[in-house]
Amino acid sequence: MRRFRRWVADHWIMGVGLVVLAYMALPIAVIALLSFNQPESNKTTYLLDDSGVNWTLNNWANICSGADDMCGSLWVSLRVGFIATVIATILGTLIAFALVRHRFFGRSAMNVLIFLPMATPEIVMGSSLLTLFVSAQVDLGFATIVIAHVMFCISFVVVTVKARLAGLDPRLQEAAMDLYATPFATFRRVTLPLVMPGIVSAALLSFSLSFDDYIITTFNSGGVRTFPLFVWGANQRGIPPQVNAIATGMFLIAFVIVAVGQLRNARRSRRAATS
Repeated sequence: MRRFRRWVADHWIMGVGLVVLAYMALPIAVIALLSFNQPESNKTTYLLDDSGVNWTLNNWANICSGADDMCGSLWVSLRVGFIATVIATILGTLIAFALVRHRFFGRSAMNVLIFLPMATPEIVMGSSLLTLFVSAQVDLGFATIVIAHVMFCISFVVVTVKARLAGLDPRLQEAAMDLYATPFATFRRVTLPLVMPGIVSAALLSFSLSFDDYIITTFNSGGVRTFPLFVWGANQRGIPPQVNAIATGMFLIAFVIVAVGQLRNARRSRRAATS
């Protein structure tokens, strides 16, 4: 009994963590299960048949057959997410370097302003951007969606890259410059590789936020329909089961990217430890 109590005392934190992870993964597992289910109608997409799951690969093999504009809206979301991620990652990384490495007038105020888009409710930001576009007589559409997504993605990029820069050992760059490396060579060969995991993480986070956004997009989309807008509209008449396949596919792609990154970091750590 004493040994059992000691084992529980040493592993209870891990047990709680596993329970929390299982709780978070449960909805994803249900969606993955339903992606192989063939419901009787779109009204019962999220209901299993009385006899169990009606297994089928039709939702994956004919992923665009659920509705005429489903894959079109998916393509719009992918384009918006890619463009917004590239712009937000570049600008956010530059801002993070400026805030961490330089001292200038208004630096504290900029730190506060960076957090405002993260703290502001999305409905406030969406309506504010709509007012701005209408006042400037800008036609709502694809471009306004990209601008709106870049607006709130930059903050998350800055925070993520700043955290990586704050944990960077400045002695590594000083050692490179002591070995007669130019500032650009130091940045390219030392600083950028060390900060790259934070930049990649920020880019993945930005793409996820952009692809998933509904509220801000609703205010500034005009006649353009993204995938979240399609899902909301389809909910009124019944969501096609192919939506579950698309959601599962997006999760698997993100999981593979993160797993590959973690494996590469683990290999680098092993090489550094053995060298």
